[in-house]
Amino acid sequence: MGCAGNRLIRTPNLDRLAANGARFRNHFVTTSICCVSRASIFTGQYERRHGIGDFKTPLTTAQWAQTYPALLCAAGYRTGFIGKFGVGDAKYIASKAADFDFWRGLPGQAGEWFIDPKDPSQTHATARFGNEALEFLDDRTDVRPFCLSISFNSPHARDGKPREFQPDLRDEPLYAADPIPVPKTASDDYFRLLPEFVKKSEGRRRWAKRFATPEMFQGTMRDYYRLVTGIDREVGRIVAKLAGRGLADNTVIIFTSDNGWFAGERGLADKWLMYEESIRVPLIIVDPRLPKPKRGRIVDALTLNLDFAPTMLELAGVPVPAGVQGRSLAPLLNGTRPADWRTDFFYEHHYGPNIIPPSEGIRAERWVYLRWLAPNPESEELYDVQADSLEQRNLAADPAYSATLDALRAQWRRTGLGLK
Repeated sequence: MGCAGNRLIRTPNLDRLAANGARFRNHFVTTSICCVSRASIFTGQYERRHGIGDFKTPLTTAQWAQTYPALLCAAGYRTGFIGKFGVGDAKYIASKAADFDFWRGLPGQAGEWFIDPKDPSQTHATARFGNEALEFLDDRTDVRPFCLSISFNSPHARDGKPREFQPDLRDEPLYAADPIPVPKTASDDYFRLLPEFVKKSEGRRRWAKRFATPEMFQGTMRDYYRLVTGIDREVGRIVAKLAGRGLADNTVIIFTSDNGWFAGERGLADKWLMYEESIRVPLIIVDPRLPKPKRGRIVDALTLNLDFAPTMLELAGVPVPAGVQGRSLAPLLNGTRPADWRTDFFYEHHYGPNIIPPSEGIRAERWVYLRWLAPNPESEELYDVQADSLEQRNLAADPAYSATLDALRAQWRRTGLGLK
C-alpha cells in the first residue's frame, strides 16, 4: 500500500483510511494459510485450540455459536458475508447461508476464475463483491446495527489458471511502463541459505511458475499490483456508500489480510513459512468516533489475527467468550498500550507436510525463533529482527546467542503446550 511506503502502487482509498484511522505495522497471522487463519479470525483462537487445520474440517455448531458473526447476530446485529468463506467443505459453507441475514459466501480456495469466461459482462470478482457490499448497505434499515464481512479473493492467485493474477479489464493499462522493484532477498544467494527441504518444497515449485525470469517477475507483479488497486477501488466505493447513507460517522472499518505472500523473496512464492513476508500482514482500523488528534496514527504494538473477534465484540458491547485467545485492540485505537500487552506470539503451520515443511516458533519484538519439524529433520533458526529486518543472518549456531536460543526454545515448548 502507498501508506505503508510503496511509492509505485496506487491505493488512494486505503491510504485515506490509514490517514483517518490507525495503521498497525506489526500485525501478524498465527498460521499463514487461509483455512486456519480465517478460523482464527472467526473464533479469536490459535489453530491448536479451534482445530481447523485443513480445507475440509468445519467449525462445530458449538464453536460457531462463539464466533463474532454468531454473537453479533444474537445481540441483534444484521450480519452479512460476501466472498471466500474459507472454512470447511462446500456443503458446510453452503449451510452457513442460514446463519447470516445476507449471504453471498463462496466455497473453494483458489480455483475459480477472476473473470468467468462464460460471463458476458466480464465483471471481475473483486467488482462483483463490491457490488454485493453496496447491495447490503442499500438494503439496510435504521432498525438494526450491522456487521458485514467482505472476503475479496484478490490478490490470491487463481492456481492453475493460464493467468493466475488476472486483473479487472479496467486496470490492464496500469503499471505497464513501471518496472516493479525486485526485493533484495529475491536472489540465488538467499535461496542457498534455505534448508534443503525448503528448497524442494511447494513454494519453490510455484516460484518457477511466477518468478523464474525477470520477465515473469515483472508480469506477475504488475498483475498483482493491478489486483490490489482493484480492491482499493471497491474500498472507495464502499466508503462512499457509507457516507451517502449517512453511516460513515458510526461505522468501524477494519482492513486486513489472512496471510502474507512471498514475491520471490528467498526464491519462493506463496506463504506458509515463518518468515516476515509470509506472516506479516496489513491492518488498518478506522473508528470515526475517535477524536481527530487520535487519527492517522501508526501503532507499533504486536497485534494478531486472533484480535479481531474480541475487538469487534468489545466495540459492539458484546461479552467476549472465555475461550478467546486474542485481545481487543480498542485500547490501542485509543492511543493506550496496556502494560501487559503481548511482546511475542506463537506461530504454527502443519498443513500439507509432504509439500510444505511444517514449522512452529516464537516471534518476539526483537527475536524470531523458527523450528522446522518432522517429517523433515528438526532444525532451528534464530534472527534478531531489530538489527536484521530481512532475516539474513541465522544466529542459531552462534555461541554468542546460545542463551537466547535456549530461552526461546523453552518458551516455544511451554507456550505450545499451554495454548490448547
